[in-house]
Amino acid sequence: MVVGALLLVSPASVLAEEQGAVLAGGCFWCMESDLEKLPGVISVESGYSGGSVSEPTYNQVSAETTGHQEVVEVLFDSEQISYPKLLQSYWRNVDPLDGAGQFCDRGDSYRPVIFTGDDQQTSEALASQLAAAKELGVSESALKVEIKPLEKFWPAEDYHQNFAELNSVKYKYYRWACGRDKRLDEVWGDLARSGDAWTN
Repeated sequence: MVVGALLLVSPASVLAEEQGAVLAGGCFWCMESDLEKLPGVISVESGYSGGSVSEPTYNQVSAETTGHQEVVEVLFDSEQISYPKLLQSYWRNVDPLDGAGQFCDRGDSYRPVIFTGDDQQTSEALASQLAAAKELGVSESALKVEIKPLEKFWPAEDYHQNFAELNSVKYKYYRWACGRDKRLDEVWGDLARSGDAWTN
């Protein structure tokens, strides 16, 4: 059964309120850790999307040979958190002004992308783009987050899943050394990493 046009799960495990989202925002360890904390998020899985190679590996994607981005697939309860609300948190956990990578991670595989599962998600993603531009006081053309239809999500290797939880010291050092939070604070100020309502 297809849930939110994104996730294949068994009928017995499906609730009518469950929806899916696939988002790229640089290192999938960080996106997974940031989004899984949100109320209403059921699960977050690291993986790859956007490229032309079936069943890509981390080595292939990081070598920039497949066209894939590192992504997370988010399963959420839409009665607790809507897709637009999820996107508010997404935007404030990325540097939307950087289309050549994210933070210290450079290259196509780290580009920020919102992969939409249907027309409604596309419409809501475009609305979130306008809201983010207004909040930052920039034109929409200044934002480098691509919005494109989802074709396929490929789960990443097991050792990438729940990385922040299972490798806490290494993860925290990587995040600090990469300058992720410092840059988020520079771009978003007090709203960095938050899911608060748009200010404009």
